[in-house]
Amino acid sequence: MVILNVKRGDESLFLYETSVNTATDTVIRELISVFNGRLKIQRLCMEIEELADHGTMLPAEMIGLNDDQIEELKLKDSFADRCIPMGGFTFNKDPLCRRNGQQPNEAMRKVLTKAMADAKAMVDKKLVKTSSNLTLKIVEEAINILRGAVTIVYPMKLPPHDTIQMEFVNMEDLSGTQASKEVIEPSKAQLWFAGRQVLPGKQLSEYLGNNDKTKVVVKLNQLGEGPPGREQVMTEQFRRQMMAAEYRRQEELKLLNRTIKAELCHAK
Repeated sequence: MVILNVKRGDESLFLYETSVNTATDTVIRELISVFNGRLKIQRLCMEIEELADHGTMLPAEMIGLNDDQIEELKLKDSFADRCIPMGGFTFNKDPLCRRNGQQPNEAMRKVLTKAMADAKAMVDKKLVKTSSNLTLKIVEEAINILRGAVTIVYPMKLPPHDTIQMEFVNMEDLSGTQASKEVIEPSKAQLWFAGRQVLPGKQLSEYLGNNDKTKVVVKLNQLGEGPPGREQVMTEQFRRQMMAAEYRRQEELKLLNRTIKAELCHAK
């Protein structure tokens, strides 16, 4: 099986195992699913951290308003009494006025914290250094770990408008956010290898050759971004090693020249 070192820009994100006999359409689709799945996990963890600190999300019409404004407009969070964390809560006001301040107790916060740590570790880009491959199944398992932890803490489920709940049911609205710029739309996805775009409707072997036991670097981007930058011929570490070796060689030559001159002088 061929191992794809998947990059976005110059950053290695994950390793993916496939075959040179796989259709390029399938490879591109699977890589984008894993890529966007990792982003979903990152977004979920960011919001679950806020959930652990400040409780469930306020209705859209209440977000950003202070207590006086809410009272003046006679607004109410109708889900506050229904979506109470297991074991009760203490009040911890959200300085961003996005969540209702009903912070879960310490034991339930630990459940959420552990789930976040486990999910992040399953898709960490550091796995590239340990030669650990990432699959869509692993991404889905990580999301299920987060879903399970939230269900333990909130057995009555989160409000349907909570961004965490919307992420779980794939109804998230990322428009106008920085996250929307990070996600790659499947219909606009492009895969590149060695400066060539890997086109749909072909076999991967047309680009990588027939050697099914190799490891190559591929890059993801989307329509309109243009070709990604080529890989450096040598890494910075290898360049430094080459420079150090050249320096040692020059020093050895200097020493050799001095030795020869000394021997010639002695012979005279």
